[in-house]
Amino acid sequence: MRLLRWLLVVLSLGRLGRRRTQAQADEQRIVPKGSPDRGAENLVLVLLALAILFAAGFLFVYGWFAAPSMPNELLGIALGGALACVGGALLVVGKRLVVSEELEDEYPGDNPDEQREVVQIIHESGSRITRKRLLIGAGTAAAGALGVAALAPAISLGPIWDTGPLDRTPWRRGTRVVDEKGKPISADDVLHYTFYTGFAEGAPKEDMASYLVIVRVDPAKLHLPPGRGGWAPDGILAFSKICTHAGCAIALYRKPTFTEVEPNPALVCPCHYSTFDPYTGGTVIYGPAGRPLPQLPLEIDSDGNLRAAGNFSARIGPGWWNVRSKPTYGVS
Repeated sequence: MRLLRWLLVVLSLGRLGRRRTQAQADEQRIVPKGSPDRGAENLVLVLLALAILFAAGFLFVYGWFAAPSMPNELLGIALGGALACVGGALLVVGKRLVVSEELEDEYPGDNPDEQREVVQIIHESGSRITRKRLLIGAGTAAAGALGVAALAPAISLGPIWDTGPLDRTPWRRGTRVVDEKGKPISADDVLHYTFYTGFAEGAPKEDMASYLVIVRVDPAKLHLPPGRGGWAPDGILAFSKICTHAGCAIALYRKPTFTEVEPNPALVCPCHYSTFDPYTGGTVIYGPAGRPLPQLPLEIDSDGNLRAAGNFSARIGPGWWNVRSKPTYGVS
């Protein structure tokens, strides 16, 4: 019986000691201890799960649909939904799961004691959270899903920034130039001081390499680069319609107003006002474009219609498309 009494005494002292230790720890707290909020934790878990589903939806849409028909609206909804859910989860954590307290003290500098107090405040602010591992795991999974979704578009760039597809165009020697209705463009229909848009016959309209701007100038005033002497039959010139600055469309044909500063008509991109001189092979006169418009060599067939005499003089599109490799176009 005595042994049993001594065991009861020891257990009682142990419990009393633990209570005193807990009481001392509560007295030393800087941030008051908060009561658990399981409802808020469940809401955070639901929001993080929805964020993972939205990110997975983004990956599914991006991987399932081909580029020309990709529904950008669905991509925006999926990515926006994922970000909104993550933001909502963080808002719930900040408002309902983190014990907050306003302190008017200055931010600690190099004082070790003050720095330890900041660490203690951060540690004690999460006293309401009862499932820390589960919440941290869900947050990590949501962040990982968002990261994968954000990196997914980089796959479209190909291995080691593969820009080979940018070298391919529908233009070959003999390809007929047609208008937007598919009708062949006759050389006689191309008038001076008039701007025309042409396409490669049989090429899809969404193919940017198919777009042309066509103008007619005085052949006596042409000063084309070496090797392009026969590229402009009867003064008819064709250039890529895609501006070499940012990929916008060349949509204006400026007529000279003051011959002292504007001796010839010029092709203009209205977005950032890059201006190109057709008389010198599409060289840049003004604006942010870093290189000339690619020129397409032309010829006139036996029916009087315009045809390509080869491929573009350089790769089409913005200058930053040409960073990784040299242009490979040439007359063929």
